[in-house]
Amino acid sequence: MNMNTSFRKLCNSNYLKLIAIIAMTIDHGTDLLFPGFPTEPVPLILHFIGRLTAPIMWFFVCEGYHYTKDVKKYMLRLGIFAAISHFAYCFGFGISLNPLVGGIFNRTSVMYPLFIAVVVLYIEDHMNNWKQWQKKLVQTILILSCFPADWSCIAVLSILAMYSERGNLEKQIIKMIGWVFVYGVVSYLFVSKTYAIELIGVLMVYPVLKLYNGERGKAKWMKWFFYIYYPLHLIIIGIIRVLVYGNVNICL
Repeated sequence: MNMNTSFRKLCNSNYLKLIAIIAMTIDHGTDLLFPGFPTEPVPLILHFIGRLTAPIMWFFVCEGYHYTKDVKKYMLRLGIFAAISHFAYCFGFGISLNPLVGGIFNRTSVMYPLFIAVVVLYIEDHMNNWKQWQKKLVQTILILSCFPADWSCIAVLSILAMYSERGNLEKQIIKMIGWVFVYGVVSYLFVSKTYAIELIGVLMVYPVLKLYNGERGKAKWMKWFFYIYYPLHLIIIGIIRVLVYGNVNICL
């Protein structure tokens, strides 16, 4: 067995999700150590690495929706996960639990858009008794509800675009980049120029996902590890935030 074949066999979904978890931890840890997206080289590089996380998540939401044996259970699991993660995210970064209080961005975690993306896909594929205009109306409202979340509506739109090209990684990445570009322009104009520039890091996801061999991996516990790790690491960040800075908001 040559080295290339051996390496590719290691790159199942578990390994790629582990890369996402590591990148996410680096990204959120940088938010804690360097609040407000400063322009210094170290936080720039660390956030650049962190941009790997979201597109890997989006990719595997597409895979999860496609392969799940029970889409309703999958939706329920993501919905519960999004609710728990909201409290952890707000505590982690010192944000009000009420998404309508404070700024209009980053009021809840990216897990809410992941959940909504699956609901939107479910409506499209399974609500056959609905008229097309009814589907589009409800889907639009659901997508807009993600506006205050981390990655905003772009997370849902990226997942929908990637799912439409499932099986063709190059087209998935091109469509995803298109939506991230829109997000970058909005971020540059209204949020943070530094944050917008750091979004270039999503380009790193292509060579990473190119290693995916289509297998889930033997460690089935990895699925639950991610569900537990996401809110847990945010709670730890929140505890450190309070101890170091006091109960202040360190998010954009």
